[in-house]
Amino acid sequence: MTQLIDKPAVKELPNEQLIELLRKMMLIRRFETKAAEMYSKQKIAGFLHLYNGQEAIAVGAISALNNDDHLLTHYRDHGHALARGLEPERIMAELFGKATGVSSGKGGSMHLFDTEKFFMGGYAIVAGHLPLACGIALANQRLKNNRIVICFFGDGAVNEGEFHEALNLAAVWKLPVLFMCENNFYGMGTDIRRVSAVIEVYKRAAAYAMPSKQVDGMNVLEMYGETVKAAKRVRAGDGPSFLEAITFRYRGHSMADPEAYRNRGETERWRELDPIITFRKTLTEDGVIDDGAFETLEAEVEDIVNEAVRYAEESPVPQLEELYRHVYKEDS
Repeated sequence: MTQLIDKPAVKELPNEQLIELLRKMMLIRRFETKAAEMYSKQKIAGFLHLYNGQEAIAVGAISALNNDDHLLTHYRDHGHALARGLEPERIMAELFGKATGVSSGKGGSMHLFDTEKFFMGGYAIVAGHLPLACGIALANQRLKNNRIVICFFGDGAVNEGEFHEALNLAAVWKLPVLFMCENNFYGMGTDIRRVSAVIEVYKRAAAYAMPSKQVDGMNVLEMYGETVKAAKRVRAGDGPSFLEAITFRYRGHSMADPEAYRNRGETERWRELDPIITFRKTLTEDGVIDDGAFETLEAEVEDIVNEAVRYAEESPVPQLEELYRHVYKEDS
């Protein structure tokens, strides 16, 4: 059984951990930018959904959890995987469709998976993973292992039937699950105001007697602090909690998205709230980091991402017989 240890409050975080939060956000941003480059060079096939702009949510929230808490997320999953500590080179290899990838080259961008890290997958079906989060939470509850589940999903999932079914079931059974909505205002290319009568998503949780809160998804410290508090309640056996993180993606829905539905002014306004730039400014003003230390972080992140690309390019493709592994079939 996992020992119950409370995560420290924001005011108690040491400088080393503050710098690590910044480093992880920088790593996600650089990884995603490089992935876009590799996609343009046709090294990555299929769909590619990037996390640029939303880094504070994954880094802040996941840092507030225990390493053996289960994590499920949507198909924009690279940032969550990196924040959880999956190896960048194996993630990049998966994007390249190589045998050394985290899903053996058979999952691709949308289906990263690592049971050793309790990273239970990115899922391509919108809202399809919410009931799965309830299932894992139910197992944790019955095993009394003190693990909770965090389930990330976008605003596009909240009008799906699985969203309501999962929240209701979690509340009825008081499951140890934290629902985390990443509200970037656009489900693919559709503004949430066009399809939802209630655009403040966190208010929907009230229908299931679930405590909820709207938080600043561009602020890594707020994400960390609010997740610490919500996770503590969930872990104590008081039932599920719900957080709505307000954020904005700087890239289109996918690399195939021309972004004709958003104007440049809207994106530029959100770029002024860039979670990496604003957090670096905060740390500089507080004397935690200086320009030299930041440049060292940049160089470190650049080396990690370049090594990830090298590893992916030099890795082998899956063998043909891999088509028949890890699938259900009757013996002949």
